[in-house]
Amino acid sequence: MKVTVENKKGLNKDLKIFIDKETMNSYMDEKYEEIKGSVNLKGFRPGKVPKEILKRQFGKAVFGEVLDKVLKETSTKALEEKKIKPAGQPKLDLKTYGEDKDLEYVLSVTELPKVEIKSLENIKFDEYTVKIDESETDKRIKEIAKNQPNFKDVSPDTKAKKGDLVSLDYKATVDGKDFKGNEGKNTQLTLGKDLFLKGFDEQLIGVKKDDEKIVEATLPENFPEKELVNKKAKFNCKILSVKVSEEVKIDDDFAKNLGAKDIKDLKMLISKQINDEYKNSLDQLSKNQILKEIEKIKVDEVPENLVEEEVKILSQGMQDEEAKKNKKNFEEKAKTRIKTGLILNEFGEKNQIKVTEQEIQAEVQKQLRMMPGQEKMVMDFYQKNPSALASLRGTVYEEKILNLIKEKGKANKKDISKEEAEKILKEAYKHDHDNNHSNRDEKKETKKKSSTKSVKEKKPVTKKAKTKPAVKKTKKVSKK
Repeated sequence: MKVTVENKKGLNKDLKIFIDKETMNSYMDEKYEEIKGSVNLKGFRPGKVPKEILKRQFGKAVFGEVLDKVLKETSTKALEEKKIKPAGQPKLDLKTYGEDKDLEYVLSVTELPKVEIKSLENIKFDEYTVKIDESETDKRIKEIAKNQPNFKDVSPDTKAKKGDLVSLDYKATVDGKDFKGNEGKNTQLTLGKDLFLKGFDEQLIGVKKDDEKIVEATLPENFPEKELVNKKAKFNCKILSVKVSEEVKIDDDFAKNLGAKDIKDLKMLISKQINDEYKNSLDQLSKNQILKEIEKIKVDEVPENLVEEEVKILSQGMQDEEAKKNKKNFEEKAKTRIKTGLILNEFGEKNQIKVTEQEIQAEVQKQLRMMPGQEKMVMDFYQKNPSALASLRGTVYEEKILNLIKEKGKANKKDISKEEAEKILKEAYKHDHDNNHSNRDEKKETKKKSSTKSVKEKKPVTKKAKTKPAVKKTKKVSKK
């Protein structure tokens, strides 16, 4: 194989690739040997069909397969040999080809620009640690204690009041008739929470142990027996016990019940928990700062084909006039996104950052935990949408890159209070909200103006596509 570089114009160049006919014939012979064993032709034993017969019967099909294989292998090898990373899919132009002929073709490629990443090791950003005041920790522990069920037995003549725990057996009827699921044993209700049936709890206020009480309640919309929905049922209740709530004592035993060694250890754990609640959001602010700094790094030239591709994504769903009006703005946004992606990708490659299947699965599991009750739907979504899984991989890859940049960069460490953290996050949210609101107003104004056109002039609006992740991966070359 002979490779020569021609027509260099900035990032664009042509690679002329030549493979002599002897090499092509060796590929053909190899393919004929491969198919010989599986071909059945009348008058020939399996595996004994002469090559000339095979050529007459299958020559065109064999050459097509061989050509496709050679183009894939040699184009990839040529790019590696010349150390070219293509921006997007190269174009392939066959010049000479055919059976028993040399193969010559031209690969027109836009090369990814060289980017400088050394400055990333000195990048500056704010890194926050939230100092949690002891009073905040104590307040959180008291809230936990308040929500811990702690009931004690009382004398049999004690009447139940709001907040007490009542245990009961019941049997219910509708219009004097039994129905499926109409009995309950040792049912426990905390009076006032109204978790059983609406209005059921309040009718038990004042009952004592061994009392019998008839309670009336309407069966709800989600009741399994559909013919009984919204019907009034009578519950014959036998009160088994009444227990009163007791304030939980905050001590070492309480701490141990929550999995801590003692109360001191519990305070440390709760303090860390409160800190972690702010950590993710504050870490994201730090990463946003890093991305803003990366945007300042100079890249001499951004591939035009990538810019055009990104502009199409940004303007998808817009009318022609609207897209033209915003074209310059979209081009600037596209260049910024692509430049950031190129720098992050180069840093990732130089530092040999990889994403494992275990990390992908861990991210999926994280999403499952965030959507309780919808686990199957989320799993089905990723199984049926490989592109969504690829996008998730890109997100994890970018996250790992940014974490490494943070490790190598120069952090301006700031110890802040919980109140200061809330203020910083509130301001950041307001800033993002204002920007988004401004963008929406701009789009509304454009739509308002374009709506004065006649209906005939309007084109169908397509669904807006999701933007691609910042880190872009180059595609492998294949025959067009």
